Amino acid sequence: MIKISLAMLRKITPLILFAFVLLFNFSCATNPVTGKKEFMLMSEEKEIATGKESDPGIVSFFGLYEDNELQQFIEAKGKEMAKISHRPNLPYEFKIVDSPVINAFAVPGGFVYFTRGIMAHFNNEAEFAGVLGHEIGHVTARHSAQQYSKSTLANVGLVAGSVLSPAFGEYADAAQQGVGLLFLKFGRDDERQSDELGAEYSSRIGYDAQEMAGFFETLKRQRELSGGEQIPNFMSSHPDPAERNESVKQYATQWQTKLNMTDPKVNRDEYLRLIDGLVFGEDPRQGFVENSNFYHPTLKFTFSILTGWASQNSPQQFQMGEPNGKATMSLTLGNGSSAQAAADAFVTQYKLEVAESNSVKVNGLNAVALTADQADESGVKVIRTRTYFIEYNNSVYVMMGISAFNDFSSHASAMRNTMESFKALTDSEKLNRKPQRVKIVEVKSSASLQSALQSFGVSAEQMNELSLLNGMQLTDQVTKGMLIKVLGQ
Repeated sequence: MIKISLAMLRKITPLILFAFVLLFNFSCATNPVTGKKEFMLMSEEKEIATGKESDPGIVSFFGLYEDNELQQFIEAKGKEMAKISHRPNLPYEFKIVDSPVINAFAVPGGFVYFTRGIMAHFNNEAEFAGVLGHEIGHVTARHSAQQYSKSTLANVGLVAGSVLSPAFGEYADAAQQGVGLLFLKFGRDDERQSDELGAEYSSRIGYDAQEMAGFFETLKRQRELSGGEQIPNFMSSHPDPAERNESVKQYATQWQTKLNMTDPKVNRDEYLRLIDGLVFGEDPRQGFVENSNFYHPTLKFTFSILTGWASQNSPQQFQMGEPNGKATMSLTLGNGSSAQAAADAFVTQYKLEVAESNSVKVNGLNAVALTADQADESGVKVIRTRTYFIEYNNSVYVMMGISAFNDFSSHASAMRNTMESFKALTDSEKLNRKPQRVKIVEVKSSASLQSALQSFGVSAEQMNELSLLNGMQLTDQVTKGMLIKVLGQ
């Protein structure tokens, strides 16, 4: 704790005092959900503008999942729910992004996103509606705007602290990082409030919010299946799934009683038929890693990846990271019609000092190999990059390796080998690799889920994954004619 003496208080200037007065006297707003006054620096206009500014980047990073029928479904349900929410006048948008991760998220202004991964794991419309309501709840309760306001207030506190104490000013950057930990985006209280709003909103459009509770059980099982460690409640920004399951059941019961609901909708079969054919897991057409190589069937190239380095693929770029975080590599598309033009644009964009530049051949492809540095304000070189600009199929691919200047030599050889492994993909098996898809089938006879899956040729290795995907235990009973999910091409 930092103690401020009377002498230090005397150093507070009228300007700082005036800033605090402005913040507290002109930054109160009524929360649309609670009706209470709260500290708020982000106006509704700013929320909407933030959402509109963020949307293109989100879409570019993930890519949109192309399924007109599924897109029309989430838009229709989203607009129906938005109308009965606490903020019906926002310009809501609802989109499915092309990611296998089980996730849904919202940004200010009414922009709501579902991954195809979470769409695959819902087993009825009611589960979807509950999560849709949860995400709309983040928007209507202004959770993002609240975190923005708290962070801004904390920044003012840091500025004042720097004025009060030069010694504290030296640690302002470190303290700023701590502020980020204090004001986690969508903390536990926000998540609980959104759970309650999810139960309310889904109930108001006629769905059984009890199903939302069941989906949290699926999230809990997914965490266990993936080997993720259980996060204690007090350490997590999200409530534990088991805890959420029970609380959502209570919220659902309360709203069903309040609305006098006698036959809330579940719509299991309707939803399952809607997702028949949905891409499941990683889509190899967007690139995949196998046997220490990265393959991109659509763009028809391949290169080796470094052993032991973590990797991540997205529509925008492929990234690799050294285990200790001392070096990274990435592959992106360059700017320019030739390797040299892309290299020149790269140097200008990042304000680099060129140490070496050569025209080379990479497996018969024209390329430029560039070594360049970035210096700090005093002129000391702090970063070195080794980048290959490779011309292939009317595009320029940029393979960049980067590390601290003093560490570069220990990674240079491995980086160069990876860059020089870039080549055309000709393996027909890799070029024709197809994604797995969700297939909806009818159970042939009443039995356990495990027996039913076996009758459709599901292997023992896939049993737990298919059990999770169906939101059931393998020992649960299924009946003849019941729809279940399997995977196929």
